[in-house]
Amino acid sequence: MHSFTPTARIRKSPFYRATLAEGVTSFTPYNRMLMPTGYGDPEKEYWRLIEAVSLWDVAIERQVELKGRDAADLVQILCPRDLSNCAIGQGKYIALCNHAGTIINDPILLKLSDQQYWLSIADSDVLLWARAIAAERGLDVQISEPDVSPLAVQGPKSDDVVASVFGDWVRDLKYFWFQPSEVDGIPVAVARSGWSKQGGFEIYLMDGTRGTDLWNIIREAGQPHGIGPGNPNACERVESGLLSFGGDTDDETNPFEIRMEKYVDLDAPDEVVGIQALRSIVSKGIKRHQLGVILDGDVPHQPDSDWMSIWQDGTRSGHMTNCIWSYRLKANIGFALISVDAKPGDTVTVDMAGTSVSGRLTRLPFV
Repeated sequence: MHSFTPTARIRKSPFYRATLAEGVTSFTPYNRMLMPTGYGDPEKEYWRLIEAVSLWDVAIERQVELKGRDAADLVQILCPRDLSNCAIGQGKYIALCNHAGTIINDPILLKLSDQQYWLSIADSDVLLWARAIAAERGLDVQISEPDVSPLAVQGPKSDDVVASVFGDWVRDLKYFWFQPSEVDGIPVAVARSGWSKQGGFEIYLMDGTRGTDLWNIIREAGQPHGIGPGNPNACERVESGLLSFGGDTDDETNPFEIRMEKYVDLDAPDEVVGIQALRSIVSKGIKRHQLGVILDGDVPHQPDSDWMSIWQDGTRSGHMTNCIWSYRLKANIGFALISVDAKPGDTVTVDMAGTSVSGRLTRLPFV
């Protein structure tokens, strides 16, 4: 049985009823919505993603639409990555930073036209932020949350599934590129994207009344390929070194600490929010960086929602920001946000709820 107190503050996904029919067992709040986090068999769901194809409700990746004469100007003001070469139909991974250079979201930017963009966001209020920046700069741009909800199809067999629905043209999509399409009268945009390294697509539903219809169409097309329900998989994303904004970042994290330096152009215009601070951070030197941790032992640890202190030679040098049992490595692994003095190969001790567990640092990704 699944229940929650009805409130307009927690919105249901267009795919919500479909996930109930699939037997969803747990949710977590994300962008004031409910994100499915499991269907009762985590290991089976993991191997389905690794070996076949998995269907995810990721409508919680809300879109913030920037539309109008100054939309391109606002996108560049919000983003310290040079976007001058972004083509229509192309997506780019970007960092949004505040005036102190702290990362406040890491969305995918999708360019629909020269005057229309979507920001496919992680878990923070980009709509409010973008409206405030646009107003203070006096820009002519309309900022809204459109009726757009992503459905992810992930795994090595995802190309076959999505091609069987939309056509073989999807096989030629480059990573983060997208194209409008439709199926059974349902308007969508098909993007090669997704929060896994197993390959796949995000299908942007543009009619929230057709969520169950779209889910069932993909579900039926995937039957010959072993499709089943899943969710952004904690084990696979850690193995693959994928950042979880808000989980692996704190209120002082800048892009250079979390392997996002290639998405920051320090010669971006001075009007870009946070660019002055980012230049200063680089000139003074980065204090922390992100590495992997492999813990000793062969017994899975219970995942902890809190950051765990990492110790070296009696001194706390950073934190382990996540911990998961790796089905492929047969070890407990996680990310370290740690002093730049710490290097891959170093031995460390991690405080796991009062118990000290030894381990070693390594580069990311693990797999």
